[in-house]
Amino acid sequence: MRMVKAFVQTCLKLLLIFTFVKCKIPDAHVTCPFSGHCVLPCSFKPSGNENIIWYQQEVLVLSQSQQDGHQSDQPPQVHSTRMYLLQEQLSKGNASLHLNECGIKDRGRYRCLVNSTLDQQESFVIMKVEAPIKIVTMEKRSNKEVLCQSKDIFPAPRVQWSTLPREDNLRPTTQMVPNSKGLYSIQSKLRMSENILTYICTVNSTYGSQSWRSSLQERVLVGKVGRELSIPCIAPHNLQIFSLTWTFTRTNKSSIILSYNNRTIHTSNNWLGQAGLEQHQILKGNGSLLLKHPKTQENTGTYTCTLSGLQSRHVAQTNVTIRSKAEEMTIAENPSGCSAERNSSMWLVAVVIAVVVVAAVAALLLYRKRRANQQQSDGIAVEDTEAQPMKTIKTAEDLPVDNHQL
Repeated sequence: MRMVKAFVQTCLKLLLIFTFVKCKIPDAHVTCPFSGHCVLPCSFKPSGNENIIWYQQEVLVLSQSQQDGHQSDQPPQVHSTRMYLLQEQLSKGNASLHLNECGIKDRGRYRCLVNSTLDQQESFVIMKVEAPIKIVTMEKRSNKEVLCQSKDIFPAPRVQWSTLPREDNLRPTTQMVPNSKGLYSIQSKLRMSENILTYICTVNSTYGSQSWRSSLQERVLVGKVGRELSIPCIAPHNLQIFSLTWTFTRTNKSSIILSYNNRTIHTSNNWLGQAGLEQHQILKGNGSLLLKHPKTQENTGTYTCTLSGLQSRHVAQTNVTIRSKAEEMTIAENPSGCSAERNSSMWLVAVVIAVVVVAAVAALLLYRKRRANQQQSDGIAVEDTEAQPMKTIKTAEDLPVDNHQL
């Protein structure tokens, strides 16, 4: 009997726990657009006589009673024009709170409390406010820096840099500054490498709803007069839907060469007969520009390709120099001096070699002079020795006779 009683008590406890867990409604999560319209959900079992109260962080923001089909609004004056309930939905058990012109101060935990003659019902909503990323741009600064920027974002996003080919130890400098409305503007700078790289800046929203990517590539290209030249423009990532624009800049004046949209497959070409796209490549996302008959001054300048896709933007800047036949002949005749810098280096080497040769010749002449002086000195010494009288060596006949020996 004791075991049966204990088993029944345990079952009752478990039933109460399961009932409590089942009845507890988890918080709803809603992300609202900044300056937009938002709805915070709240449902209840209607009885025809409810008093609906909404709180934000336990602060009353709206109170509405319904009696005999009539409603009386008594919200705080500050929210009277922005927060409201839909009267026709109350009879259906819908007490959702509508907000206009959502701001950052509207964030937080909301509580919907519905009191009636039958019971009391409550639910909670976690409200977030997000100002989405609209565009991310990149540009090269005159001080050899790449700048990635965007504005009017909330919350503050995350910025990441990468390159193709890959380079490690990137050290960007990122600033995020809020404006009077609390929206953030970002500026992230990265020092350019000596290598030819594609710089990629990725901006991710805090809530993970967006990921924007912008990339920049710069190169130098040399072409010849009258010979076709292909200026490359290939995005580092696949673009399903995109638009393409080519611009030309010379002496600080820019003009549009052509534009293309792969959704409509329409091309608008202002340089018809002079430049165009490679049709079999553009369908694959290759937006390279083909200069058909380039001229020296007219076609020397900066060509900028902009590929814009869904949350993606790629810019390729190419500094093009078109050389004339005379310049080509000059370079061909002087292959060892193709640039002023190389000529300067060659002149410096020649000067150093000349100085070394002069120093060597001077040292050799000095050595010969000293050698000649030494030989002359030795000759004088010999002459002096030969001029002195020689000592006579006595023979046995000249020696005195020892009488004792005789």
